Amino acid sequence: MTNMKELKEVRFNESEIILQDNLVRGSILPEKIAELTRNIIFKGDNIVEGPVFANRMEVQKGNHDVHGAAFVQQELYVNSDADGKMTFRKCVASANSIVSRAANCEITFYSDVNAKSVTLYNAFIAGSIYADEIILENCVVIGGVFATQEINLKNTTVGTFNAPTVRISGVINLLLPSAFSIEKLDAAAGTKMYNLSLADLGSLMKGQPQSERSGRIPMDIETDEVKSTLADEQVQKVLRSYTVVGKVLAADLLDTDKFQNHFLLTAASLGSQLLKTYDFGTDKDGNQVRLDIPTIRKFFFEINNGKVDVQEMSGTFSIADITGKF
Repeated sequence: MTNMKELKEVRFNESEIILQDNLVRGSILPEKIAELTRNIIFKGDNIVEGPVFANRMEVQKGNHDVHGAAFVQQELYVNSDADGKMTFRKCVASANSIVSRAANCEITFYSDVNAKSVTLYNAFIAGSIYADEIILENCVVIGGVFATQEINLKNTTVGTFNAPTVRISGVINLLLPSAFSIEKLDAAAGTKMYNLSLADLGSLMKGQPQSERSGRIPMDIETDEVKSTLADEQVQKVLRSYTVVGKVLAADLLDTDKFQNHFLLTAASLGSQLLKTYDFGTDKDGNQVRLDIPTIRKFFFEINNGKVDVQEMSGTFSIADITGKF
């Protein structure tokens, strides 16, 4: 949180904690049974340097940075009219729900998110999401989206997804070659799904020309679906995968290391474990491109919102050209 006014330190032991322009040097953890039902309300600008436990956590407005892990018994709720930036640098979990529908709040999770239900808008998750039900709109998840019941994605970029029921709408981007569901993928009219596993993310991030052999792969829900039957002595299940792995295997015979995709995605998924900011080379103007979460977040949201144009991959390639390289 840059250009932040000086914060005052605070001590607390009340049943409800209101943080407004506070710097908390330690943790906010219950010390006695009565404090297990303590709620936390964030206002103004705040930094909490340790882990947090709350019965309910509410974000009303301002910029907030939680350095430690956070656990909420009931609900982590971001007001719909909240603005500013909300950052969680370690894993966040709730026994019930995590909800942020605020269009003007830039919420960033450096690690995994776990809850019974997760509803997020305009959120960046460097790790994965685990829940029973997940709703994501205009989000970027570098890892996977895993639900025991249902996933609903709209205009969102994810590494992969896996759930019994998956509903998609708008434009969906996959960063890994395959995603999974049990029921047939439910796509709203006009939905487009692309796979970015062979996009030249390195050049795109540096504003340089994309490799001719790179690009996003349009996915057809019908033709790119592969059914597999999994069975044991008691249960038999049909798993559907939506995959471009055949195209990726063919293209992997080419030199895709220069795309720098694996390096970029690994750096992003490390989140708060990224011990230093890596030099990613120079952009088209000769400026150094630094790999940190704010830079990576901005880049993937530009892809997600169509501000960065990922070319479509050519549907033809010559086996002779490939084998001639060996």
